[in-house]
Amino acid sequence: MKPVLNKGNYVFCTTNEVAQLDMNDVVMLFKEKEGITIIIEKQIADVQQLHYSFVASWISLTVHSSLDAVGLTAAFTKALTVENISCNVVAGYYHDHLFVNRKDAEKAMSVLNIFSVI
Repeated sequence: MKPVLNKGNYVFCTTNEVAQLDMNDVVMLFKEKEGITIIIEKQIADVQQLHYSFVASWISLTVHSSLDAVGLTAAFTKALTVENISCNVVAGYYHDHLFVNRKDAEKAMSVLNIFSVI
């Protein structure tokens, strides 16, 4: 489960209209009944004047995780919880992606690197 810290600062925003966005800039889009959640680089959100309240670092777990795997998410989030690191997890088709407060990025990487050899 080798974690990789992606470059950049990322934010979660919500909107009801995505036509103004270049989909090549969007990391994730999820439609909820209250609006459309997008994860996007902070600088793009600033240019688009999108509201956000949390600036995150993006960590990808390079292990190919099955969408029906049991316990993987619980295991790494528990390891982060012990270190008081909040984590927003997005499961992609091939990998899990963690968004942590940017101030906690290096500490999270340390925890995940130790966890990955267990």
